[in-house]
Amino acid sequence: MTDRPPYRIALVAGEPSGDALGAALIPALRERARGPVEFLGVAGPQMCAQGMTSLFAMSDLTLMGLAEVVPAIPKVLRRLRRTARAVEAWQPHAVVTIDAPDFCFRLAKRLHGRTAGPLIHYVAPTVWAWRPGRARRIAGRFDHLLTLLPFEPPYFQREGLAATFVGHPVAERVGPPADGGAFRERHGIAAEAPVLCVLPGSRSGEVRRLLPPFGEAVARLASRFPGLRIVIPTLGHMADRVAAAVSDWPGAPVVVGPDEKAGAFAASTVALAASGTVSLELALAGLAQVIAYRVNALSAVIARRLLVTRWVSLVNILADATVVPELLQENCTPAKLEAAVAPLLADPLARRAQIGKAAASVAKLHAPGGNASRAAADVVFGLIEERSRSA
Repeated sequence: MTDRPPYRIALVAGEPSGDALGAALIPALRERARGPVEFLGVAGPQMCAQGMTSLFAMSDLTLMGLAEVVPAIPKVLRRLRRTARAVEAWQPHAVVTIDAPDFCFRLAKRLHGRTAGPLIHYVAPTVWAWRPGRARRIAGRFDHLLTLLPFEPPYFQREGLAATFVGHPVAERVGPPADGGAFRERHGIAAEAPVLCVLPGSRSGEVRRLLPPFGEAVARLASRFPGLRIVIPTLGHMADRVAAAVSDWPGAPVVVGPDEKAGAFAASTVALAASGTVSLELALAGLAQVIAYRVNALSAVIARRLLVTRWVSLVNILADATVVPELLQENCTPAKLEAAVAPLLADPLARRAQIGKAAASVAKLHAPGGNASRAAADVVFGLIEERSRSA
């Protein structure tokens, strides 16, 4: 053990996905430091469980929709000023902002040139999907960008921002195979029954918009597939709401929390899921899937003007082909959902074909060194050491 003063690293997360990334990054930074590390910034419950104290509740920044955002603007600006003052006063060896671009990019603008340590952002904005001009706008605010996807660095490097692909953390979460048989037995699902895993999203707006068409599609499928059972993994805070909404669905729906999600995947035949990271999780779990999404009409009009990618599922984007069916907006109807799911429920060969292609696609997400958090920590400390040598 060294007697040197602790490294000081500021970490700022603004939403649950960033909290999860930060919680994995903290022990990797401690390991890479080979000595004491102190953390300051904005953290959620997972980062706090790793021993970090947050300047304020991260939930102050987790806002969705105009009805929530507009009234909260003064409070968010106060939080922004408080964070900037605290970090500047602390003068950390590095500042790592994690996702949450609306907050983190404004914070970086305030801190630029005011801290001795490098400014690093973790999770690239999706300039390859929409608003490509963002790459140029953030290039002058950060010293380095850590990306989750292998094709992202060139978008930023050509704007003068150094960027490193460190791997996608979802690829690290694959543990021992879950016991699908035990899950079925626990929940009274017959061994031979077809099972549809329904994932309507993690946000209240997603659940509100997707459960009705998903429910009608389930009713159609239940009439075609005798004995069809439904399992619905969801977040703990959404469980009661989801259970109430699906209580009249056919298929005796089983609603489970995050701790049973892997078992639900292993027990299922096919998944019907909202677009998002879960598409990668399903591919890594070897479960055939159909992806769907629906937003309000105004958001759809804006998205169509801004989107520059053919697909929304990262499985398809990584493959540069339609591996997973995508039913978006006006195509997210009960009849079309039924038509996409039914062939996969009926045909084991169709399921195996999709699973094989999806596995090849998500294999590209693995970190160059095998662990995304350690790869990110290596970059952070490489920049700290480089800055120290040049000081």
